[in-house]
Amino acid sequence: MMKPIVVIQIALAAAITLHPGCSRREGSPAGGSPVTQPDAASPAPDDGPCAIVLLPQEGHSKLDGDISRLQARAAAASDPVPHLERLGWLFIAKGRQAADPGFFKIAEACAQCMDSRRPGSPEALLLRGHVSHSLHRFADAEAAARELVRVRESPFDHGLLGDALMEVGRLDEAAASYQKMMDLKPCLQSYARAAHVRWLRGDLEGATGLLRMATRTASTRDPEAAAWAHARLALHELQLGDARAARRAAETALAFQEDHAAALLVMGRVLLAEKELPRAVEVLGRAAGRSPLPEVEWALADALRAAGEEKDALSVEARLEKDGARDDPRTFALYLSTRGKEPDTALRLAEEELEVRRDVFTHDASAWSLFCAGRAQESLLPMERALAEGTRDARLFLHRGLIARSLGDAEGASKWLGAASELERMLLPSEQDLLSRPAGRLRSVSLSTPTNE
Repeated sequence: MMKPIVVIQIALAAAITLHPGCSRREGSPAGGSPVTQPDAASPAPDDGPCAIVLLPQEGHSKLDGDISRLQARAAAASDPVPHLERLGWLFIAKGRQAADPGFFKIAEACAQCMDSRRPGSPEALLLRGHVSHSLHRFADAEAAARELVRVRESPFDHGLLGDALMEVGRLDEAAASYQKMMDLKPCLQSYARAAHVRWLRGDLEGATGLLRMATRTASTRDPEAAAWAHARLALHELQLGDARAARRAAETALAFQEDHAAALLVMGRVLLAEKELPRAVEVLGRAAGRSPLPEVEWALADALRAAGEEKDALSVEARLEKDGARDDPRTFALYLSTRGKEPDTALRLAEEELEVRRDVFTHDASAWSLFCAGRAQESLLPMERALAEGTRDARLFLHRGLIARSLGDAEGASKWLGAASELERMLLPSEQDLLSRPAGRLRSVSLSTPTNE
């Protein structure tokens, strides 16, 4: 018998969202009822949310085709609820893939339609909870998860609870929820969540081992989850210094789903680390085409500039600066601060994010924005909170080292910048530039002048 993997006592690229399901059955991503054959003589749902979920969707990908087929089945079935459940999860996947929250709202309509057919359906509540999580309504996601744990306590309910707690910085409680999920159902999704906790607590090797276990359970029946797990593994392998293993994992991710935005981003990051600039530009361009989020466009702009394509880099940055505050305020705040642009805007965005998310990366965004707005001394407290779990992350180390250097802490600067240098391959080129730049040039070239030096 497999020993339980304790995640509480032992120590993401974090921007990649944990996948919600844990299914081993086709058409049942949340462990609910399998999809049945449609009954062509049955009436279609035709009112309110039920009508919304049946509206035709544009697109020609495999996911779009799956959505269209399930819409037809739901419209024809005497009991559309199993189809609606599966459809809701596909709309969540579409929302992540397209970086479009509108699809999360359609998934929410699926849950509402399910409730109109089966009031109090736990499957609908789980779906609604993941919609809330995707839309950063973490208190609503936690409330849904706690109700699910109270009434049925499935492994997926504990997974949702852990996801919501993770985002608000309650890592011990999140780890306990993930442990319960692991005990109930060891599978790709529980291994991946356990791995993320270990990584956050500085146990890179343990996290990588768990992700390797996760990838061994991956299946073509859920290609998105398989691609996600391999993409995450690629990042870990790169952090461990094995670029060849990182590339293999990224290639496997793309073999499962060739247009998976997170896998394309990771492959682009591996190619950047290997200085394969033309190929990095091509892959990151594909990633931006699938998911034009600040994280992706920042990487693409850096790759273009490193490849000598300044005009194209400026064009990408113009798009990023137009939509970044709406699409991902936290990453956009980091981008603005690193670029030395609009320090007041960056600080406002970071502080607004901190009102709803209190994980290590949001504390880091707050600290970095404070520092780059000229408030180095004030940046120390959120920076310490960002490092409190022992997370081994090059960006966190870079920010802490530059803050130390600006405050005249030579020992601290040497410690943290040295740690960032050891993981330089995990930084974007613009961040590598900050790492290598002499202290005297920081103020005039990249950062606002700290007033507390």
